[in-house]
Amino acid sequence: MPDFYKPGTFAACSLVVLAALSGCDQKSNEATVADTVVTPAMATEQSLWPRVQSAVKKDPAIEAKITELLGKLSLEQKVGQLIQPELRLVTPADVTEYSLGSILNGGGSFPGENKHAKVEDWIALADAFYNASMSTEGGRVPVPVMWGTDAVHGHNNIIGATLFPHNIALGATRNPELIKQIGAATAAEIAVTGIDWSFAPTLAVVRDDRWGRTYESYSEDPAVVKSYGGKMVEGLQGVAGADLLSERHVIATAKHFLADGGTEGGQDRGDAKISEEELVKIHNAGYETALAAGAQTVMASFSSWQDVKMHGNKYLLTDQLKNQMGFDGLVVGDWNGHAFVSGCTPVSCPQAINAGLDIFMAPDANWKELYHNTLAQVKSGEISQARLDDAVSRILRVKLRAGLFEKGAPSTRELAGKREVIGSPEHRAVARQAVRESVVLLKNNAQTLPAKASSKILVAGDGADNIGKQSGGWSITWQGTGNVNADFPGGTSIYQGIADAAKAAGGSAVLSVDGSYSEKPDVAFVVFGEDPYAEMQGDVGALIYKNEASLALLKKLKADGIKVVSLFITGRPLWANNFINASDAFAVVWLPGSEGVGIADVVLTKADGSINFDVKGKLPFSWPASPAQSPLNVGDADYKPQFAYDFGLTYSDKIETGLLDETAAQVVAANAPDTASIFNQRVMNPWTLVLLDHMNNMLPVTTSRGELGAVVVSSEDKQVQEDSRRLQFNGTAKATVSLGSTTRTDFSAYAQSKGALVFDVKVNAKPGTAVNLGMYCGSDCVGEIPVTEQLNAAAVGEWTSVSIALECFAKKRVKMDMVLAPFMLSTAGTLDVSIYNVRIEKNATAPACAE
Repeated sequence: MPDFYKPGTFAACSLVVLAALSGCDQKSNEATVADTVVTPAMATEQSLWPRVQSAVKKDPAIEAKITELLGKLSLEQKVGQLIQPELRLVTPADVTEYSLGSILNGGGSFPGENKHAKVEDWIALADAFYNASMSTEGGRVPVPVMWGTDAVHGHNNIIGATLFPHNIALGATRNPELIKQIGAATAAEIAVTGIDWSFAPTLAVVRDDRWGRTYESYSEDPAVVKSYGGKMVEGLQGVAGADLLSERHVIATAKHFLADGGTEGGQDRGDAKISEEELVKIHNAGYETALAAGAQTVMASFSSWQDVKMHGNKYLLTDQLKNQMGFDGLVVGDWNGHAFVSGCTPVSCPQAINAGLDIFMAPDANWKELYHNTLAQVKSGEISQARLDDAVSRILRVKLRAGLFEKGAPSTRELAGKREVIGSPEHRAVARQAVRESVVLLKNNAQTLPAKASSKILVAGDGADNIGKQSGGWSITWQGTGNVNADFPGGTSIYQGIADAAKAAGGSAVLSVDGSYSEKPDVAFVVFGEDPYAEMQGDVGALIYKNEASLALLKKLKADGIKVVSLFITGRPLWANNFINASDAFAVVWLPGSEGVGIADVVLTKADGSINFDVKGKLPFSWPASPAQSPLNVGDADYKPQFAYDFGLTYSDKIETGLLDETAAQVVAANAPDTASIFNQRVMNPWTLVLLDHMNNMLPVTTSRGELGAVVVSSEDKQVQEDSRRLQFNGTAKATVSLGSTTRTDFSAYAQSKGALVFDVKVNAKPGTAVNLGMYCGSDCVGEIPVTEQLNAAAVGEWTSVSIALECFAKKRVKMDMVLAPFMLSTAGTLDVSIYNVRIEKNATAPACAE
């Protein structure tokens, strides 16, 4: 057991979660409705924007039906069509009472909140919602409800589903027809569970790879995104004609409109400060083909363009998307995205509807208040009857085109409940092909790859036998965390694929995560890289991969005279020159999903020693020559990458890669940023959130809730989804919430710069007794600072900031160059606080240390 967790040592502490939404604060709700106004900067030549001819034409019969339904629906029913609550906070009875038009399940949301819910559970709930929507009680007109889900790399909320490589890997394949096959397979697996609507594809053209959703983008090159957008829509929805939205297909969503990948600094939900020409030529590329293929829905981006939130941007949503580009489907919001439009709150935003939003994504418990306020705004004329009818017409048009009025209950449809379709061999074969075509080989000295399958092989690294890590975010849970291999039945880890191939060829493969061995292998595959993350929590300040244990392992194996192959799991290009130098071959495997066996297809030979599959992948993003080299995109004026866009060795290449420069890492270390985030949008590496009780029992918390003894931690929303943590101590015994690590972090540069530990806190209930905040660096290396006074002084229910000078901890014998736990909140009494944005800051203002 690491020293930090040994019984008798100081327990540990607090946390703050996920991410702050850029540009959103209390002041934003005091603004005017300027978001819906066309500004002079926007009023450029109309010719910038294309006209798009959709393959799905208006059907006179459907248009007549829309007119008929509009004449029958009450005002209350119409408004209900605009509201989309989240699965955990809506019931079938609500669907009937409010005539709800749609529901969604967010990432990590399941029937009965059971991660292991069976296909039958999904179908039963889908039936319940559908039947509720078709009720005629009280004279209401039946309109089938739509259920939407984030199926972004397969039906990724379902245990046993085929998880395809994430989009960045698919971009490396340069294979549009394969994208169509993936879409069709995903649609079929969604249809099995009775769900109608997929919130995919993501069509972001990412320009700054520090963005945490970079792996959801096919490429920095708009041409690649353009070639894929329409194909994925055709796969999900079917090709316009007889196959369109058949019972084997689902409604597609082109998202996030527009320029979600173009924000300043790669900040999630930030602001794209770019020209209109760049907005159209780069970021609209995928929408042109997606709309042409007949995409029926578009999701508005949480981000802004030139300081105007997309959810309130009439110029883009209505004037350009709907009017100029001819989109006649519906525009759905993102997770409470309307709340950040100027003048809006989560429960009131006529500005968004007036700007062109057709459906509020309203995942909070207060969605009913949003319904009532929207109804009142229609009655008062703040939202016109014409705009309401237009929104409802678009919703009805999508439902009618999808055949939801005729298909009947989800359980009666063609694929309903057919569990054998989920993770079928045919779908896994498509995923396996995508995996092997996506591998990008950056280095292959002395023709190390492909390795002979008949060899003695060592497979090492924390990603070797870890399907959750290789799948990344949006894998069963929202962030992709808290999963084990058993949660991916039918899938294969990278190690499993190598072991099976070696055995079949008469070779052998031994799994040793730490790289130890009793018999010297011929070759060692070391599998390592980024841990799973999703939106908000994945943003980083610099494009650098740090993992001292993995680097030491590579160097040790190489020093032992073993051929070393690095298989790098990542959701974006990262500066890793030291890792590349320590490897004989270095292959980027991205986030391959559930079919890790596809890696073995490429990196091992056939039994006879001949090439099995050549390595084909080409970089979809430029690879940085420095951790600070972002943004970096092909075509930049000063374009000097380490590996250029479209680079990728094949087995016919006889290129020897020399030693790469490693000094950039030293420069980064010497120039520590002004802020070191401990918890910001997620638990930042290398920290782990841990609960400890008075007996020093330990519980790592990797999901949205954890409970141990006298303390409970749960996710809470401050500004956006799960961006803070609530800590509740019941006072029955001493308890601690900790952010700690088994590796040390050097904060001496911050201590020398008048640094402080800073965190935002909301006191929900005053402390019942003393509360201490501590830092820990080992036995006899711990410091506790009382914070009871600060918490008692805070106004209940109000957010405030607390700063403790690092000097105060140092005076308590904490060694700032070897910190194991920078933040530990502990009490034996009652306490209820919410924590947000824990960080170490240089030159911070903090009270003097108590003597």
